[in-house]
Amino acid sequence: MTVDEIVVDDQSIEAVSKGFDGDVMVMQVDATTWRLQHRLIYCDGGEPIVVPIGTETDFASVPRPFVWLIPRYGLYTRAAILHDHLCQTEECDRREADRIFREAMNDLDVAFLRRWMMWAAVRTSMFKGKGLRDLPLWLLVALPTALFMVVPATVILVWLAMFWVVEMIVFGVLFLTGQRPNRPRLRVRL
Repeated sequence: MTVDEIVVDDQSIEAVSKGFDGDVMVMQVDATTWRLQHRLIYCDGGEPIVVPIGTETDFASVPRPFVWLIPRYGLYTRAAILHDHLCQTEECDRREADRIFREAMNDLDVAFLRRWMMWAAVRTSMFKGKGLRDLPLWLLVALPTALFMVVPATVILVWLAMFWVVEMIVFGVLFLTGQRPNRPRLRVRL
């Protein structure tokens, strides 16, 4: 990697010509949201993208039934924070943000299949607006992924629901005995 000097907020800093510069330092905001404490800089060979201090992220937005395969953070954490930033600020359109996300994961040495599965997950946004140009490629990745993940995800959902029922029974018993237990929540976001 070569180092270039760039200017951010009237301050000269060094940035790699390709890849990330900066460590992930966050502070928890709530149960699922974190706030960046140090800026990240990403360059894919063109103009550097600066993710400023204060950017909020949930890391990788992975639905709970699938975290067994793709945890919310990992080798791709910086790419996920970058993607959140690009989507929040609209520095580029969503299709470009998703492409940068995939390329950033490549720069972080995320394995080919995992990288493309995560790209297919974020590309589902194309169904919310314009831009179905990626549909054939998305189908090529998403259909085999869905077939691979449907059985384990179903099992996990059933077990999460069963565990919630057990938690509710314990909650009820504790409540009836005069204790003030925390109410269980079934948190499944698809």
